[in-house]
Amino acid sequence: MPAGFVLGFLMLAILSGVGIAYAVGAAAILTFIVSDNARFMAVLPQRLFSQLDVFAFLAMPLFILAGDLMNRGGLARALIDFSMSLVGRLKGGLGHVNILTSVFFAGVSGSAVSDAAALGNALVPEMRKRGYSLDYAAAITGASSIIGPIIPPSSILIFYGALMDTSIAALFAAGIVPGLLLAGVLMVMNAYYAWRDDHPGGKGADLPRVIPSAIKALPALSLPVIILGGTLFGFMTPAEAAAVAVVAALAVGIWYRELGIAEILASLHRTGVLLGALFIILCAISTFSYLAALMQWPQAIARTIDGWGLGPLQYLMLINVIFLLAGMVMDVKAAVALFAPIFVPVALAMGIDPVHLGIVICFNITIGLLSPPLGGVLLILATVVKMDYWRLIRATMPFFLAEFGILIMLTFVPEISLALPRALGLR
Repeated sequence: MPAGFVLGFLMLAILSGVGIAYAVGAAAILTFIVSDNARFMAVLPQRLFSQLDVFAFLAMPLFILAGDLMNRGGLARALIDFSMSLVGRLKGGLGHVNILTSVFFAGVSGSAVSDAAALGNALVPEMRKRGYSLDYAAAITGASSIIGPIIPPSSILIFYGALMDTSIAALFAAGIVPGLLLAGVLMVMNAYYAWRDDHPGGKGADLPRVIPSAIKALPALSLPVIILGGTLFGFMTPAEAAAVAVVAALAVGIWYRELGIAEILASLHRTGVLLGALFIILCAISTFSYLAALMQWPQAIARTIDGWGLGPLQYLMLINVIFLLAGMVMDVKAAVALFAPIFVPVALAMGIDPVHLGIVICFNITIGLLSPPLGGVLLILATVVKMDYWRLIRATMPFFLAEFGILIMLTFVPEISLALPRALGLR
C-alpha cells in the first residue's frame, strides 16, 4: 500500500505541474505518516546532512561555474573556427564541424544543454546561411550536444559517482571511448546525409586557416588535457581539477577579452541558482531514499527479479527501459537520484560492474535530453532557433535511434566502457 500511495501521489503531483523536488519530498513525507513510520522522521535532518556532506559533490558546483565561464568567455567561437579549419573542407563540412566542436566543447563544459545553446546560437544560423535546411541544422546540433555529458569532465558522471559511491576517475575514463564512438557514428550519418541531400562544402569553401585558428583555440583545447590528465593520472581529485578548471576558465576568458566583471558575476549568480535547485532535489530524493530503505523496497525488487529469473544482462535491459522512460519526462539528475538508489544495489548484487553500470545509466538518461515529451536539449534548441517543437522532434528522430543503438551496444559489450579504466589501473 505505501508503494502504491507514493507512486500515485507522485504522478498526480507531477502531472499537476508541481516541481519535482516538492512532489518527491511531499510524497515521501506523507508516506511516512500514512505507513505509521512518522517516528523515523526524527533522524531525517541528520540523514539529509550526511547525504549532502560528500567531498565529491564539491566538484559539481565548480564544474558548473567553469562551464558557464567558458560559455561566456568566447571559447565556443574559437573551437568552432578550429573545427572548421580541420573538417570544413569535407562534403557537408559544417555538419562535421558541429560534431567535432561538440567533442572539444565536451571536454570544457560537460553539459548537453550548454552545448546546444552555444552551437544553436553560433552554428545553426551559419548552416542556414550556407544552404542547410533548418530541420537538419537543428537536428545535428541537438544530436551532437549529447556528446557533452559523456566525454569527461561531466557533471552527470560526477553526480552519479558521488551518489552511488563509484570512482569518479574511473567513470571519467570509461566515458571517453563511448563519447568518441558516438561522435564517429554521427559523423558517418552526417556524411551519408551530405551525399544523399547534396549538402554544401568542399575545397572551395571559405574557411579559417589551420595554424592561426589552432593557436587561438589552444588555451581552450588545453583545458580538457589539464582536467583529465590531472584526474586520470592521480595528480588531482575531481574537486581539485574543478577548481583548476575555474581558474583556467577565468584566465582564458580574460585572454580572449570576453570576460569582464559583469560576466563573472552573472556566472556566479547562475551557478548559485542551479545549485539551489539541485540541492533541493537532492534533499527530496534523500528523503525518498530513506523511505525506500526503511520499507525495504530494494530487497523487494531483488526478490521480484529473482522470481522472474532475470540474469544480469536481462536486468540491465530492464534498467535501460526504466531510465529511458524516466529521461523522457524528468530532469536528468533528478531521475538518476530518484531511481539509482533503488535499482543499482540489485544490479551490484548480481555482479554487474559498477563503472559499466554507471556509464550505461548516464548514457541512457542523457539520451532522454533528445527524446519527447520533455527533452531538455529539444526544448532549448526549439527556443534558440525558433522552431516548432514537434517538427524538431521529427528531425532528430533518426539520430535518436542511432544513439539508442549505441546504448544497446554499450549494454551488451562492457569492454567498450571498461577497457580504458583497466588500462589506466582504475579498476
